[in-house]
Amino acid sequence: MNKITNRQAICDVLVEKAATDKDIIVLCSDSRGSGSLTPFFNKYPEQSVEVGIAEQDLVGIAAGLAACGKKAFAASPASFLTTRSYEQCKVDVAYSNTNVTLIGISGGVSYGALGMTHHSCQDYAAMAALTGMRVYSPSDRFLTTKLVEALLEDKDPSYIRVSRSATEDIYNENMDFTLDKAIVLSEGKDVVIVACGEMVPYAKEAAQQLSAKGISTGCIDMYCIKPLDSATLIEQVKDAKLVVTVEEHAPFGGLGSMVAQTLCKACPKRLVELNLPDTHLIAGSNTEMFAYYGLDTKGIVKAVEENL
Repeated sequence: MNKITNRQAICDVLVEKAATDKDIIVLCSDSRGSGSLTPFFNKYPEQSVEVGIAEQDLVGIAAGLAACGKKAFAASPASFLTTRSYEQCKVDVAYSNTNVTLIGISGGVSYGALGMTHHSCQDYAAMAALTGMRVYSPSDRFLTTKLVEALLEDKDPSYIRVSRSATEDIYNENMDFTLDKAIVLSEGKDVVIVACGEMVPYAKEAAQQLSAKGISTGCIDMYCIKPLDSATLIEQVKDAKLVVTVEEHAPFGGLGSMVAQTLCKACPKRLVELNLPDTHLIAGSNTEMFAYYGLDTKGIVKAVEENL
């Protein structure tokens, strides 16, 4: 089991690149520890900004720095970044088209037992609704590294959600990566599972188990929730009998909704959406919650077998 979290992978990239790129600025809202960004703050204090528990200021200051030519990376718990500072994300970042990368740490139900106040189950929908904002949910450390490296090369706004815990390695440092192009982990004629973020390792394992049972199952890592890679999606599902989406998100406006919109317009298919229910969730660790709501490998396999 890999012990390097995606948030640590982000810090590692920024620490490396900041050695030669003094335009990189990292901002936190009293979250450098939980964001695994303390090494950056320690090494580059002149390129670090701590605003305290003030998420609206975090986004506004990041946008101001970006307007001055800086590459701003603003990190805060996803539950607060995408709600408390939503107007600043909308106006200062998306509408103003500033070079800000918003990093939602501890996304989804990473905070588990802390309950609904700390869950971030609406962030895909909220951020994707903003014109000009891209939304990413990378699955492992290698994909996260490639994503951040790519975002350092452009100037458009983006939001990255990362989990609190480490996921199993899916890729390696030599992986092929193209920004905004989904990654096909396997191809299948019966079922195609489309997943993002921390759900991808479960989806990959479920696809392997189903294929071993004689059910030809494909798996797509749709880390680019917006812009959704519709071309790859349609190509992979065109012959499938069933499409299953898996996301650590509420039922509305997330990956499942994006996939449904795409398929309805271009390639109608039977679709099953696996997500967190529209209710007040149970308290527990994230893995306990995944199992309870059928988002782990066992739950995905069961859903496919029941709906195929």
